[in-house]
Amino acid sequence: MKLLALMKKEFHRFFHDPRLIITMLLPGIVIFLLYTVMGEAIHTEPQSYDYKVYLQGEAPSVTSVLEMAVEKSGNTVTWVPLEDMEAARKEVEEGEATAILTFTENFDLFPENSAVSVVYDPMDEAGSSFYALAVGLLQQIGMRFSILSEPLVSENGIGREIMQQILPFIVVCFVFSACMSVTLESVAGKKERGTLSTILVTSAKRSHIALGKIIPLACISMLGALSSFLGIVLSMPKLMGLSIGMLGGYSFGMYVLLFLLIFSFVPLIVALISTVSTAARSVKEASAYTSVLMIFVMVISLVTAFLPAIGNWVIAIPVLNAVVFMQELLAGGLPVWQALVSVGCNLLYTAVLVIVMAKMLSSEKIMFGK
Repeated sequence: MKLLALMKKEFHRFFHDPRLIITMLLPGIVIFLLYTVMGEAIHTEPQSYDYKVYLQGEAPSVTSVLEMAVEKSGNTVTWVPLEDMEAARKEVEEGEATAILTFTENFDLFPENSAVSVVYDPMDEAGSSFYALAVGLLQQIGMRFSILSEPLVSENGIGREIMQQILPFIVVCFVFSACMSVTLESVAGKKERGTLSTILVTSAKRSHIALGKIIPLACISMLGALSSFLGIVLSMPKLMGLSIGMLGGYSFGMYVLLFLLIFSFVPLIVALISTVSTAARSVKEASAYTSVLMIFVMVISLVTAFLPAIGNWVIAIPVLNAVVFMQELLAGGLPVWQALVSVGCNLLYTAVLVIVMAKMLSSEKIMFGK
């Protein structure tokens, strides 16, 4: 009951301060506006494309429906029989061809054991447009078959690729700032004013006091994370040059993993700032410590955008693991097990920090300077 009372007090403080609520919602709004403006600058008015698609294998039931869908969207498609895979891939990379569709043998006869692969350049507007149209149609047909995609990256998409690498850095900065705005005053502020001492003299367990701070602050900070996540979801289609109703060439599973990664490091950052604030003697001192910490996290998050092929060892590094795998997701990869292990590691580190904070609350030297 005492734990619930402590949590209720924190929620009451937040929801009765409009400035804190605005602070939580602002990151997603900024991300949405920033990436929407970038999308407007990159992409002109919707264009009509003449898709040149290399075709390997027989699948009249799919190609005929796909051709009608392409014409309905105001575009045209030219099917070219595939003779040389390497030459076709080179054309796709250079933007001379749109994509390569490969159907397994007897695709129409045995759809339950069939597969179709799509080779395309996600950084090419025509390629990403055709991929979104083709995969969306294939998923709606109702036939049981697997869809394999192999995205290529051309030099034409370097600008957009850089933005996809920078986005996780922006998210981390916004989320860290949001966590700081609600955590410093709640921990260091109450310690400086002496109100935290009145809680410590009660019979409440130190672990309950730590959880009574971290749980509500993490829930509140997750509003900022949710705002950032929605900003990404709503802005990415525009950034990719597609309509708002489309997923920008990304799968639903990618957005689920992205959501989990963002939400996994929010309680970790809250617990980290809370622990630092507990060790500080004032809000000013806590702010100085967390500012250095934020700069460190920002530098690591930014550097990873320019380091190719970071190994799976990054799974064990808090926050950094989320940044790296967010970059992989936005680049078109789907590191499922790495992302899930990263989420688990971040939650484990959060639990450790809760224990550390509880120990610090039990220390008279830390809490009262004795």
